[in-house]
Amino acid sequence: MRFPPPRRERSRRSRHLTRAALASLLGLACALLLWQPTASAAYPPPGLVTGDIGIHDPSMVRTDQGYVVYGSNDLLEARISPDRTAFTDAGSAFTAPLDWWGEISPDRNPWAPDVSFHNGRYLLYYAVSNFGQNTSAIGLATSDTGLPGSWTDQGMVHRTTAANDYNAIDPSLLVDDDGRWWLAFGSWWTGIKVVEIDPATGKQFPGDTTLHSVASAGGGIEGPALVKRDGFYYLFNSYGTCCAGTDSTYRIRVGRASSPTGPFLDANGVDLRDGGGTFVLESHGRWIGPGGQSVLNDVDGDLLVYHYYDGEDNGAPKLGVNLLDWSGGWPVAY
Repeated sequence: MRFPPPRRERSRRSRHLTRAALASLLGLACALLLWQPTASAAYPPPGLVTGDIGIHDPSMVRTDQGYVVYGSNDLLEARISPDRTAFTDAGSAFTAPLDWWGEISPDRNPWAPDVSFHNGRYLLYYAVSNFGQNTSAIGLATSDTGLPGSWTDQGMVHRTTAANDYNAIDPSLLVDDDGRWWLAFGSWWTGIKVVEIDPATGKQFPGDTTLHSVASAGGGIEGPALVKRDGFYYLFNSYGTCCAGTDSTYRIRVGRASSPTGPFLDANGVDLRDGGGTFVLESHGRWIGPGGQSVLNDVDGDLLVYHYYDGEDNGAPKLGVNLLDWSGGWPVAY
C-alpha cells in the first residue's frame, strides 16, 4: 500500500431443423466458443454508496450506532452510515497524534486500519510508517463503542526497521474458532507475514514469536485480509501499486489454506509465495485499481470493502462495497 517505485424452454414447434437453421446454430456455437468475457463483463460495479465516500484502505464495522468505516491518513479518517448506503464524514479515530508515533514517522500519520469487535470490545489495528520505507510499526487501540474519538491506544504490537526484509504495516486480525488470534500484515519487500496474537493483550503472543511467510510477488503485494470460511482460511491481497489515481494498478487476488499460517494456494494450486493468486477484482470500466480491501461479515453475507479510483471523476479515491458469494469454494464479488 505504501511503495512508489468486484432456463431455456424447448420449443414445441417443429422437432426438425432446416439446413439454414442448423448452419445458423453452428455459427452461433462457434462464436460462443471464441468469445471471452471482458473485464467489464467479468466484474460487477461497486454497490450503491452515497455521500462522503472519499477514502483509502477502508475497514468497516457494524456498531450499535450504525456502520463505521475507518481509512488511512488524517488520524484514521472516519465515515458513518445508518444503512450502509448513505455515508457522512465523522472526523477521525484519534483526536490527536500520539507521541510514540514520532519514533517511527516524523509526520505521525497512521495508515491502513483494521477494525473489528471481539470479546466485548472494538479493536483497531493500524500502521505508522514512512512512504516507501520499512521503518514501520503496527499499533492497537480499543473502544467500548467503536465510534470516532472513543479510542484508547494500547501501544505498539510489532515493528520493523531498515534492517528487516519485510514491512510492519497493513494489519488484518483473524480470531479463529479455537480461540487463537492471528495477525496478517506486510507490504512489498518479502511480502505478507502472519504472527500469533495474545487474546489477553491483543499484542504479539509471547509463547510463539514465529514469523510465517505466506505470500510474495517479488515486489508489489500488500494489504492482506485474512478470514476463515467453511473450514478454509482465505488470504486476500492487493497486488500492484496504489495511490496514483487512474495510473494505479491495484487488483485483488486470493488464496486459501487449511491453516492460518498457510501454505495458501490459488484455485490452480499455485502457492501465493510463488506469485499465485486467484483474481477477485481488478480494474474494469471507470473503477480503477481496486484494493486496500477488508472483509466484513454482515447480516446479509460477507462484504468486500475496498477503495478504487474513479475514472469518471478525475481519479478520485472512493469507497467500494460488494457482497461475496462463496458457494463455489472461492469468493466471487457480486
